[in-house]
Amino acid sequence: MPAFNLTPTAPKAQKRPETFEQLGRKRTDDYAWMKDTNWQAVMRDPSLLQADIREHLEQENAYTESVLSPLTPLKETLFEELKGRLEPESSTTPLPDGDWAYFHHYRKGDQHGEYARVKINSDTPLTLTDTVLSQSEIVLDAEELSEDYKAYFDLGDISHSPDHNWLAYGVDGQGSENYHVFLRELGSDAPAIDTGIDKSAGALVWASDSRTLFWVERDENQRPHAVMRKDVFDTDAEPVCVYKEDNPGFFVSVGLSDDFKHIEISPHNHTTSEVWRIPADQPETAPVCFAKRVKGLEYSLSDQGGRTYILTNANDAVDFQIMVADGPAPSGDWQPFIPHQPGTLILGMESFANFLVRLERQDALPRIVIRDMTTQEEHLIEMDEPAYGLGIVSGYEYETDRLYFSYASPTTPSQIYAYDMKTRDRILVKQQIVPSGHTIEDYVTERLSIKARDGEAIPVTLLRRSDTKVDGTAPLLLYGYGSYGITIPAAFRTTILSLVDRGFVYAIAHIRGSMAKGYQWYLDGKLEKKPNTFNDFIDVGRGLCALGYSRKGQLVAHGGSAGGLLVGAAINQTPDLFAGAIAAVPFVDVLNTMSDTSLPLTPPEWPEWGNPLEDETAYDNIQAYSPYDQVEEKTYPATLITGGLTDPRVTYWEPAKWAAKLREHQRGDAPILLKTNMEAGHQGESGRYDSLKETALEYAFALAAVGKA
Repeated sequence: MPAFNLTPTAPKAQKRPETFEQLGRKRTDDYAWMKDTNWQAVMRDPSLLQADIREHLEQENAYTESVLSPLTPLKETLFEELKGRLEPESSTTPLPDGDWAYFHHYRKGDQHGEYARVKINSDTPLTLTDTVLSQSEIVLDAEELSEDYKAYFDLGDISHSPDHNWLAYGVDGQGSENYHVFLRELGSDAPAIDTGIDKSAGALVWASDSRTLFWVERDENQRPHAVMRKDVFDTDAEPVCVYKEDNPGFFVSVGLSDDFKHIEISPHNHTTSEVWRIPADQPETAPVCFAKRVKGLEYSLSDQGGRTYILTNANDAVDFQIMVADGPAPSGDWQPFIPHQPGTLILGMESFANFLVRLERQDALPRIVIRDMTTQEEHLIEMDEPAYGLGIVSGYEYETDRLYFSYASPTTPSQIYAYDMKTRDRILVKQQIVPSGHTIEDYVTERLSIKARDGEAIPVTLLRRSDTKVDGTAPLLLYGYGSYGITIPAAFRTTILSLVDRGFVYAIAHIRGSMAKGYQWYLDGKLEKKPNTFNDFIDVGRGLCALGYSRKGQLVAHGGSAGGLLVGAAINQTPDLFAGAIAAVPFVDVLNTMSDTSLPLTPPEWPEWGNPLEDETAYDNIQAYSPYDQVEEKTYPATLITGGLTDPRVTYWEPAKWAAKLREHQRGDAPILLKTNMEAGHQGESGRYDSLKETALEYAFALAAVGKA
């Protein structure tokens, strides 16, 4: 493996065994010491990390840098390629709100860009021409703001007030997703106002009075657990707790209803939801529950024509249905509206003054269905390519006939359309440009179906160059996620072209645990059925080899977070299928994490994985696949593992412990590498260019793993 420098000595982590007894079972963890006993404080101040842990992580970083040092020229080349595919100056679509349209704009060289608005003087949808840009007003210069944050900078929600006079925004300076909230007066050069809110979980919602701000606050264990309210212009006002969730298994979010008439509070876990509402024009009113939570019942609300439409799985509607009610009522009193159609998953719903729009997935492809609520007539927006992504771009207006939607495919750059729901005319308002050039005909997108070991047909999206031969000689990057029902769209990704142009086949495995084939597809990849996710991924890899897209030992597995769990389970099962594995912020210590109730995600995650503190079956199921627990004496492929010190989702010690255990049991020569970002969290670097450096590292590693560096 000449592309790697194998001369440096790998760090050998100390083994300090700790034994845990649980449900009559014992397990010993040699590396539990890597979890800082004061980890909550470390999330807010990384300098507080224990000295011995810091020393170990820094040794790991130095080792990884040394092993990958021969790839430095390749990383630099890849970075310049990736950067060259980004438009130096680019903008989001200006979305109208009354007399203004709001957008985000990158100037040449910007990492974070600026947020701006422009006066609207026509009913024609805006495209961001130089003329429009010259007439715009900056509401927040994120690039300038980032200079005050040397270690890390990320913006959370950015929300303008209904009267268009104020902007509320949150800043995270550690990567821990705790946002400090500030106000700016729009149209003024006055300095920002510190609201004193410093534990916001993200969303910032204005009441109709343009004075009252709602946000979600985190508890001492980093869980979003309470909705707070404050008159941000009353210097004597103290925050008021509007709603507090006492069940640690439920997270809380806050938002606005589609018609902007209600502040909506949503306590939820992965299988159960509840909505409380406050009139937006009466922000001091106590919240009213629309329908009390019932275990296993999910619902969300949209208002139209004085009635409330409910997207729900009530009455065993596995792929969801739409029901209707005239006001708060238990689910038994809701009336059918759009019936459940097995195999057609309703992904989301959005309402307008005259229309109800839903996003569906059928046969693993999305479509938008528009219903005229005056005539009750429906029509579809769908596309013709074999694999594509389609999405609704949520705007600021309710009294409008215009819908914005996005379209892309693995070969077709992203497009944003303004669509007139009444006339059915569409206007292209934004087209993604690849400055370094992109010829669609040079690439081939395919949608395949690979049979899994139990007979299920697994959808696969493929991208390759048209001149890449399907004869078993090409390396293949196999990407997957497969948890929480999240489905990876068949979208356009400029980054992956750097591998595809070097002869790689890129494959997305739409495995169970996602909702690629409906909600049942998700149910068949969670709890006791979780092994289906890993088996599907491996079977797709084997199937693609059998079809000549690659060959055994030339695949690179790639996944992040819960997708890192997928990668870890796959290389435990079939290490010889892969030449390499890339696991970004991987959730791999499943049994220990799901047994630690102090961690942010543990109680809310039990419906996804099971509760090993109370359920013996759940304990045994998790232990049987948890990558950290299932590491054995094997010849593992070259493995690159990344983590973030202030990551509240997958805490830094999970990848650190896994790397140490993998290396201890590695019987081959391939390196096990750990790179911990000591100044970032789950999302890694936040700047648009800095994040590309991480991608360049991963792709250089992938090329080296298959001998193409």
